[in-house]
Amino acid sequence: MTAGTAKRIVVFDYGFGNVRSAERALARVGADVEITRDYDMAMNADGLLVPGVGAFAACMKGIKEARGDWIVGRRLSGGRPVMGICVGMQILFARGIEHGIETEGLDEWPGTVGPLKADVVPHMGWNTVQPPKDSRLFAGLPADARFYFVHSYAAHDWELETGNAAIRPPEVTWATHGERFVAAVENGPLCATQFHPEKSGDAGAVLLRNWLDTL
Repeated sequence: MTAGTAKRIVVFDYGFGNVRSAERALARVGADVEITRDYDMAMNADGLLVPGVGAFAACMKGIKEARGDWIVGRRLSGGRPVMGICVGMQILFARGIEHGIETEGLDEWPGTVGPLKADVVPHMGWNTVQPPKDSRLFAGLPADARFYFVHSYAAHDWELETGNAAIRPPEVTWATHGERFVAAVENGPLCATQFHPEKSGDAGAVLLRNWLDTL
């Protein structure tokens, strides 16, 4: 990014997420970053980043208490970029099921987040991903680039179909741990990653810079 063009990014602080790690990672790639739950700042930023760690239900409770559900919806209805990370990605789906309990998500995408079926859970550590060839988030990254995951739940299917040839279809990236799951999504102004780009070293920095370049 060139001097004088720093993007203003709000890391939404609703009590669930590695906000300091996200702040440092975004600042590293040239963003002007603020950690806040302030409504006006979140609405007016060039990009809104929604982190998330822990349980789906707890994150949903926290984001609703902070009016984050309303902020995300309003930003997206106006075509203003939002990015979710880890559970911040999972809550963008219609529902999550943990320990047999179903919780409504933000319903920006249809589908259910459920337990990973693998010999070792949680899926913790570095893994490769399979992005589509036209991905903008993964542009410039080698096929063997590795990203850092920490999760026991995931979206296993992608159900959204635009049905309109004039609308750019969502770009879905996959990864495998025991079974295939959704690792990232690029859907117009809404992007998300199941992994933690802020903890993924140089590869994560490239991805975050690519996101900034789309704003």
